[in-house]
Amino acid sequence: MDFALTEEHRMVQKMVRDFAQKEVAPIIKEADRKQEMADFVLPRMAELGILGICIPVKYGGQGMDYISLGLACEELEAVDTTLRVVMSVHTGLCSMTLLQWGTEEQKRRLLVPLARGEKIGAGAFTEPGAGSDFAHIQATGRRDGEDFILNGEKMWISLATKADYAMVTVRTLFDTEKPSQGLTSFIVDLHSPGVTVGDIHGKLGVRAGSTGWISFQDVRVPAANMLGEEGEGFKITMSAFDNGRYTVAAGATGLIRAALEASVAYANERRTFGKPIGEHQLIQAKIARMTVDYEIARLLYLKAGWYKNQGMRNTRETSAAKWFATERSFTAANEAIQIHGAYGFSDEYDVERYMRNARGAVIYEGSNEIQQLIQASYALGQRKDKPLRCEMPPYDETEWLEEA
Repeated sequence: MDFALTEEHRMVQKMVRDFAQKEVAPIIKEADRKQEMADFVLPRMAELGILGICIPVKYGGQGMDYISLGLACEELEAVDTTLRVVMSVHTGLCSMTLLQWGTEEQKRRLLVPLARGEKIGAGAFTEPGAGSDFAHIQATGRRDGEDFILNGEKMWISLATKADYAMVTVRTLFDTEKPSQGLTSFIVDLHSPGVTVGDIHGKLGVRAGSTGWISFQDVRVPAANMLGEEGEGFKITMSAFDNGRYTVAAGATGLIRAALEASVAYANERRTFGKPIGEHQLIQAKIARMTVDYEIARLLYLKAGWYKNQGMRNTRETSAAKWFATERSFTAANEAIQIHGAYGFSDEYDVERYMRNARGAVIYEGSNEIQQLIQASYALGQRKDKPLRCEMPPYDETEWLEEA
């Protein structure tokens, strides 16, 4: 594995950093207070090509690799988590899953507008009574000729009120040996009759982003929008989580870096007992821990990205990266508040927002308790990856940059 970034990687890094720091950072505090996503964010990300960064050119994307996706997510969350959440659900859960499992016709019809940012995508999996226990979701799909009729509720859905399409997994088979064998995934047009969406307010963090609920009441979805085969929904969704967790890990790495940089700046400025607080050993210990955590988290997501580039299964690698980076990002943000003292308790300083945002990431995209179980099952030999019928395509520069 080569840890050196290519010129293309550095260009992506700079472009995304400039967008986040120059265009979003100045307004993010007010957006967080209002609990509203700024109107320009999604169109601007589409204009810059960020939304389709790792989708092949022939499907409307930028044709860059998965390391580029990770670097973009790191830079976005270094300013605010809401920006990275867009990448997790639009690019990771929706677009990349279409790239992996979609037919050529589905990619041309559905993936192209998503990659270009002409349509916004989401992932609708969690339900009021089913999160980590995903195999027991209650939303249903009943076949009716060339369509399926969907009914049910999805909860805690990022971009619910902003999205045009959502990848939705429901139960279509009821007499299966295992509950997980009865699930089927679809790409659903959220403007269809019978779809109702709403916002969730009062969240602890990620306030400048869109989080909501989706209700399906006799929603007619063409069978042509089914991903994979009927009954493959569980493994399709699990593969989608590999993509989403990768973006979460890379983003949380950016949050660690942001907490570290804020702490270093404040420790060099603030003086107590006649010297900068950065000269006190207990403050140095906190900053040293953040420094090492950032380096470890970055190495973990780069490793997972390298696996993705090779077209290799990366459930174990993305799970480890997500677990470590999100856990340490919350610790880093909490320590940054401690370093800032009373000022860190106020939203005048960004570290307060970092801690609130970091708290959510240890829950969503598979709670960190689930990640621990995944790591233990691999270590104990209880879990072995079986080849999927549709593996995530490896990055091939010649193919991915080739014009349609």
